[in-house]
Amino acid sequence: MIQGSIVALVTPMDESGAVDKDSLKKLVEFHITQGTDALVAVGTTGESATLTEDEHCDVIKSIVEYVNGRIPVIAGTGANSTTEAINLTRKAKQVGADACLIVTPYYNKPTQEGLYLHHKAISDAVDIPQILYNVPGRTACDMLPETVGRLSHVANIVGVKEATGDLSRVKQIRDLAGADFALYTGDDATSREFCLLGGNGTITVTGNVAPRLVHDMITAAMRGDNETALVIDEKLAALHKNLFIQSNPIPVKWAMAEMGLMGKGIRLPLTWLSESCFAAVRDAMRSAGAI
Repeated sequence: MIQGSIVALVTPMDESGAVDKDSLKKLVEFHITQGTDALVAVGTTGESATLTEDEHCDVIKSIVEYVNGRIPVIAGTGANSTTEAINLTRKAKQVGADACLIVTPYYNKPTQEGLYLHHKAISDAVDIPQILYNVPGRTACDMLPETVGRLSHVANIVGVKEATGDLSRVKQIRDLAGADFALYTGDDATSREFCLLGGNGTITVTGNVAPRLVHDMITAAMRGDNETALVIDEKLAALHKNLFIQSNPIPVKWAMAEMGLMGKGIRLPLTWLSESCFAAVRDAMRSAGAI
């Protein structure tokens, strides 16, 4: 089971919007030296919605190559078309990803039965560990714990990224899915509590900016050391909030550029962080010792 602080990696771009492979390699090395336990390639934070399919697969392939087996790489391969999700998942396996993160279909708002059949079809088609990803604030579709429980018994489906921030779901899903099913939070603000309740880690945006602190906080929480985890989490609290002051990944890409780790590139319809938000994000970075 992949556990701990799993960073939802940004996709660095230059000011024209072209993918910046040199900065991507730099980011991979940064996270490995800072103790990040695994990376998600081309998830929401990696701008999966604005990369072409060829770019999407190429970024996954590049991250796998740069990591070179040192930590697991989880590829974002979800889509609102089952056929497209199968194709992306198959290609991620071909380039050596360790697992795939598959978001619930967005926009078309399937039923719970539709969600079950969608994920089962992907599992049946591609033999690679698959992590469900429930983020109704983005998709307008909430995969209920009962559906996660059903899917936990499907071959290849090994865990869920639960990004509602509803901590009651930790016990609900654990009771339905069992101890061997991985539970990850996708909500940085409640990640400490989630792991104290028995979660297996976080798929984090904050970890892009403060990877060592997030790693140490999650490690402490997973071993039940709330005192240590709380002290660290207090340093991260402003980042948890202000990295979402505008739509993710707008603030986190600005923060990474401020740290000198990448250029000022993002793709429409996303725009660069508004100047009125600079101070709030910068102050949060200072609180976490990122600058």
